[in-house]
Amino acid sequence: MKIGIIGGSGLYSINQLKDVKEILIGTPFGKPSDRLIYGTLNDVELFFLPRHGRNHSIMPGELNHRANIHAMKQLGVTHIVSISAVGSLKEELRPRDIVVVDQYFDRTKNKEHTFFGNGAVAHVQMADPVCSELAQVIIRAARKAIDAGGLTGEDKPVVHESGTYVNMEGPAFSTRAESNVYRSWGMDVIGMTNLAEAKLAREAEIAYCTVAMVTDYDCWHEVHESVSIDMVIANLNANAALAQNLISELTVMADYIPVKCSCHEALRCALITPAHAIPEETLVKLELLIGKYIKE
Repeated sequence: MKIGIIGGSGLYSINQLKDVKEILIGTPFGKPSDRLIYGTLNDVELFFLPRHGRNHSIMPGELNHRANIHAMKQLGVTHIVSISAVGSLKEELRPRDIVVVDQYFDRTKNKEHTFFGNGAVAHVQMADPVCSELAQVIIRAARKAIDAGGLTGEDKPVVHESGTYVNMEGPAFSTRAESNVYRSWGMDVIGMTNLAEAKLAREAEIAYCTVAMVTDYDCWHEVHESVSIDMVIANLNANAALAQNLISELTVMADYIPVKCSCHEALRCALITPAHAIPEETLVKLELLIGKYIKE
């Protein structure tokens, strides 16, 4: 088992890694956001990638999600945990709470949410876009990390075991009208990045789960002020230590994560185009993903 950690806003490194080395890697889909950081934590191999670059220089709409996920695949990553800052669309999902997302809703215009095209067609199942086995262990790790923090009462963050993540375009935050529409639809949290990762991880046959760390109430809340950068940054900083501890607790519990699950065979019946009909250039780009199937 090799675990990939994609760090969102506020998480640009993992402090407790041992045997650390940086990996500069290219992919058939371009360059990932930054060098990947390899290390071990509690004898578990980890690969860390700061989603927006270590200096946070890449906007959500500029992210090369295909390169980020393909780089993880090239390095043998079997499970990806996405640590992500989100806005809350419900009163009970408070700033600094954690939502372990189990559904996504797409509001983007980006078409590069698949490795396929250019003569190769595949349709993976996305009804349940998150690895439930991985999610259950993350829930336990998150609660243990929170308990270790010593906070009590209303100050203590809560772990919510499910939620729908609406993926907006960005980089600007929502208008009040948009925020209220998403609330009327029953959405739980809002962000700008995770839907593409979930889709591409499924195509890459990597188990994936989002750990959504709430920074604000978006702009719908009548009591709390509208989203400001200062507010978001303050909560990002408060969430950073918790994210570090969550990752550490997750590696302690790694033996409870199934090494293999249905996510790892997501392409078995998904590729529609016969191998002989796929252009050679496309076959080369997709070799890592479909090679084992077209050779069967």
